[in-house]
Amino acid sequence: MHPAQRNSLRLLQWMMAASLALPLALFVFASAVSFASISETADREIERALDVAHEHALKVFETIDRSLSEISEIIRDIPDAEIVAREQALHLRLKQLVASLPQVKSAWVFDAKGHALVNSLVVPAPGIDFSDRDYFRAHTGGDIGTYIGEVLTPRPPYQGAPFFGVSRRRPSEDGGFTGVIQSSVLPEYFENYYARIGREPGSFFAVGRADGTVLARFPPVGRDVHLDRAGPSGKQISASPKAGLITATSPVDGVERRLGYQRLAEYPIYVSAGLETSTIRARWLATMGQHLIFGAPATALLFALLGLALRRTRHLHFEAEKRQAAEEALKHGQRLEALGQLTGGVAHDFNNLLTVIRASVDLLRRHDLPEARRLRYIDAISDTVTRAAKLTGQLLAFARRQTLKPEIFDVGRSVQTLSEMISTLIGSRIEIVILGPEEPCFVNADAGQFETAIINMAVNARDAMEGRGRLTIAVGMAASLPNAAPLPQHPYGYVAVSVADTGSGIPPDQFERIFEPFFTTKQAGHGTGLGLSQVFGFAKQSGGEVTVNSEVGKGSIFTLYLPRTAGSGKSRQMPATDVEATDGRGMSVLVVEDNAEVGRFTTDALAELGYATCLVSSATHALEELAIGADRFDAVFTDVVMPGISGLELAQQIRRDHPDLPVVLTSGYSHVLSEHGAYGFELLQKPYSIEQLSRVLQEAGRRKLQAAASEAP
Repeated sequence: MHPAQRNSLRLLQWMMAASLALPLALFVFASAVSFASISETADREIERALDVAHEHALKVFETIDRSLSEISEIIRDIPDAEIVAREQALHLRLKQLVASLPQVKSAWVFDAKGHALVNSLVVPAPGIDFSDRDYFRAHTGGDIGTYIGEVLTPRPPYQGAPFFGVSRRRPSEDGGFTGVIQSSVLPEYFENYYARIGREPGSFFAVGRADGTVLARFPPVGRDVHLDRAGPSGKQISASPKAGLITATSPVDGVERRLGYQRLAEYPIYVSAGLETSTIRARWLATMGQHLIFGAPATALLFALLGLALRRTRHLHFEAEKRQAAEEALKHGQRLEALGQLTGGVAHDFNNLLTVIRASVDLLRRHDLPEARRLRYIDAISDTVTRAAKLTGQLLAFARRQTLKPEIFDVGRSVQTLSEMISTLIGSRIEIVILGPEEPCFVNADAGQFETAIINMAVNARDAMEGRGRLTIAVGMAASLPNAAPLPQHPYGYVAVSVADTGSGIPPDQFERIFEPFFTTKQAGHGTGLGLSQVFGFAKQSGGEVTVNSEVGKGSIFTLYLPRTAGSGKSRQMPATDVEATDGRGMSVLVVEDNAEVGRFTTDALAELGYATCLVSSATHALEELAIGADRFDAVFTDVVMPGISGLELAQQIRRDHPDLPVVLTSGYSHVLSEHGAYGFELLQKPYSIEQLSRVLQEAGRRKLQAAASEAP
């Protein structure tokens, strides 16, 4: 799987994780914010309910306090005996007073010994000793003001609801103790009131004394409750005795509540209100549940869609891999087919060439062969070698492995120079039209390969017109390559050379094959099918492009694009033919060739011309010879492709160690040379003639002599 595919799958997986993690993180954050908000709202509700309960309790106790004051005024300065004598009238007054106070069960007046003198319940007062009640005992030691007692149950024969006493001392004129005035207050009055205002689920209310004794509570528990002042809740209340908010678990029912408490002014009474924490949590859960109703399906849908996308992407990647495998298999088959076609074409053409050479050699071995025929066979062998070299050059050009010798030249002037040769090649019945550019168009390319490409296109056009028609060669400029070719665009644009003919055109089914090597529609013996392949390879290797437009019956237009360069160059001269071999007497050449036969023929040929030669089979041996004495040699002639140290590496080493010793490279093919050039060394392509070799060596020796002369004093 390609990295891009893995990255896309990994991205979808991260998105799936994020589709869960991000909503979850947002939900957790929203939950925390919501819980804090709901808790604050609950605290405000508790404070409002506490205000109501506090106001109610304060009014109740103030009312009871006033009723005690009123009873005290009724019996002021009346001795106990007279109170007993007037019991009936006083009973009615107390009964009337209690009837106006729903929170009060009864009112009592006790003497100094704890016996009832008068009450609001019955006449006569019962003869029961009440001196053991807390509301009586609290006043015997001194005047403590209003006393609020614990919750008590009625003493037989009285029955009814529990009560707690609110009492005052009956002082004499001299400040002595004469008895107690008491009101029996109903806790159920508070409980009923709290039940009415505490309709919210989990509500809690209570009223109790400062010592922790609970007087009334909602919800009721049916037994006495006492708060431990040494416990956690008692300590928190002691730390803030006036008012506060606490969270506590009740020891009575084990329920955790959020409570607010407040003390009644001037009374040792606390009022509290609260909510169960479970109720607060239930509100929070209900709120979050509403979010989940919408959020959970949306998250699940997003996760499902991403899962579906992941599954679909995996399937598409799997299908893409299968399709890619099938395409690779198809391309492999096509490459094998092209290789077979290429191999067959090369074998066919080389067999033809070898047949000529073999036949010429066999005939040359005859002793009675006339001199004229001997010379003809020698010329046939020479011509055949030239054709073979051209064939390999065309193959290398198509493969973009030809060693190019780029130079800056004017395309327009080069085409004008070629026009006469093209006219000779295509015949007089074809009209040639040359359309030059308005300004010079310079390129940096191999001029020889360029001329070969133009000639190949012209010959292809001639064959398409069957020797009759019009051939138009136009040179112009283009800002970019056509058809959005996937190549980096050149900053100076491109020079376009188009070759148009009025021939038969190219059928659409042949468009994809016209640049294939050895593909031709010509009759056998009329073409190798390598002409357009050379054009294609030269264009690609030079950083350009070649395009074709054609319509059957109306002709074709081949356009060669080459990168334009700034600056000026020289007009391309036609290559000169081989000159006579020069005499090499006085020159010594170190020949480096790993092929024994090639090396032997090279040294023999040079010896025939008078050169002194030394043949070695590797670059290592060549360096050893130079180490003995480099001054013995006037030049080094080395093959490029050799095992171990290559000829190019050898030449670079000689340039460093012996900069005045010229080096000439030779190669039939080298991918290093095709990609990077000859690094400034003279290059002689194989196969070469003895005349070419002699001329190159003489030129190298001449440069050495000139350099030595310029350094002489």
